[in-house]
Amino acid sequence: MSQQARHEHIVELVNAKGFVSIENLASHFDVTPQTMRRDINTLATENRVRRFHGGASAAPSTQNTEYTTRKHLQSPEKSRIAKIVANHIPDHASLFINIGTTNEAIAKELLNHSGLKIITNNLHVASIVSGKDDFEVIIAGGKVRSKDGGIIGEATMDFVSQFRVDYGIIGISGIDEEGSLLDFDYQEVRVSQAIIANSREVILAVDHTKFGRHAMICLGKLQDIDLLVTDHPLENNYQNLILNSDVRCLIADNELPE
Repeated sequence: MSQQARHEHIVELVNAKGFVSIENLASHFDVTPQTMRRDINTLATENRVRRFHGGASAAPSTQNTEYTTRKHLQSPEKSRIAKIVANHIPDHASLFINIGTTNEAIAKELLNHSGLKIITNNLHVASIVSGKDDFEVIIAGGKVRSKDGGIIGEATMDFVSQFRVDYGIIGISGIDEEGSLLDFDYQEVRVSQAIIANSREVILAVDHTKFGRHAMICLGKLQDIDLLVTDHPLENNYQNLILNSDVRCLIADNELPE
């Protein structure tokens, strides 16, 4: 097993159990305790777990991983998700794109399209798509969050509410076991809620590590979205939640049976 794959499994185990000892993790992955301590130190630096003497617990639900770290996490998976989302968007459509590194990957894939009208509160997305001569790009007003180029606040929410678009592409920080969509910043959540309310079709783009991840602010429920795009087959609990919420789900190049 590669180190990256082991890290993903460590996070999944810690999130599922709440706390796991170094000894149990080392035994589970058949590595030395020293190797496991290095893994835990790396994951703690990325804010994906909390390091304790003798083990690790789930990461806090009040603070997100740093943007520079998130930008590189699950990069191949985000690229696959981005291709699927871009394939779903027709030329000459209007769309919102909110904050998130997966959405930035989607913006890159949309460069192959023609005649899009894009409204975004993400400076990185605006930078990516603004070079296309046949795109109309509108940046929401509001407070710029220096750590990730997100634009948030009451002015942003009011601005978004003036439009009615074909597609709203959103990203979030976590989906809990009851199907709640979760994030870390109240102002960012309010903007995302405005995007959902003013989009004819809402697309949620999330990699598999967001399932079972907790954050403090509730954005909504799975039934608030129309299409979920992810990169990995889901556990039965989430498959049932999605089917019961009447949400279409695409995984890599495959669609879950309805």
